[in-house]
Amino acid sequence: MQSTFEHHCSAAGRFDAGNPLAEHKTRWAVILTALMMVAEITGGWLFNSMALLADGWHMSSHALALGLSLLAYALARRFAQDARFSFGAWKFEVLGGYTSALCLIGVAGVMAWESVARLLAPQAIHYDEAILVAIIGLLVNLACAWLLRDEHHHHDHGHAHDHDHSHQHHDLNLRAAYLHVLADAATSVAAIVALFGGKLWGAAWLDPVMGIAGSLLVGSWAIGLLRQTGRVLLDAEMDAPVVAEIREVIAASPIPATIRDLHVWRIGKGSYACVLSLVTNEAASPDYFRTQLQIHEELVHITVEVQVS
Repeated sequence: MQSTFEHHCSAAGRFDAGNPLAEHKTRWAVILTALMMVAEITGGWLFNSMALLADGWHMSSHALALGLSLLAYALARRFAQDARFSFGAWKFEVLGGYTSALCLIGVAGVMAWESVARLLAPQAIHYDEAILVAIIGLLVNLACAWLLRDEHHHHDHGHAHDHDHSHQHHDLNLRAAYLHVLADAATSVAAIVALFGGKLWGAAWLDPVMGIAGSLLVGSWAIGLLRQTGRVLLDAEMDAPVVAEIREVIAASPIPATIRDLHVWRIGKGSYACVLSLVTNEAASPDYFRTQLQIHEELVHITVEVQVS
């Protein structure tokens, strides 16, 4: 005998339908980044600072990536109620984060290339003016980073819970934007250190060395973000803590049951769907097991199939 029960949550309810506050923050970050980009590129040309010019061009790529993040929020909001998306349009935001990560890798490559070029062919720099513009750029980047910080919180189910799900509540699109402005800040710091080193000690080699170090840092951030967003887009969630929790609930059930099939995937920042097939020797309804699983609030869409052997 086999029976199935499905528990769905409405798209307007538990499924994420965009993040208006994050979208608003990202919009301001785009504006600030674009303005500073123009200032740094202009200053780089006027003061013959390759470090400043490179930072400005790096910032232009970040402005583009932040624009992609903003577009992702707009698409998630526009298609939030579109019936074609079975579990809502939240993954637009994840896709935006993934695309931004790819842009970050490109930025890291350009940084490394330009740094090596400056190492081989150093040029005279108007240090005082370039340092001033670089410091302003750093302040703008720090302001954007503060604006885009992801103020996530740990959730509490009100029951024994040994796992930390805080990382599941990250807005990956917002995190991508945050990493972009941190990368900008890193290049600004590198430019400032290099410019002061050249001005005070004649250490022109600091400029390209700092650029290479910055490219490694940015590349590391990008790879981490690709892993985070890629696993969500590919539904690679079977090693998530919630999977172990599902198995624990079934193992502790008063009605003995064996898991024959289990599929779990993410449908929101802290929300999961699961399809569970059970085999038991006793008569039991799917609703019974679903009720047991509802102790974990992150499970917002549950399908249970029970086969009595």
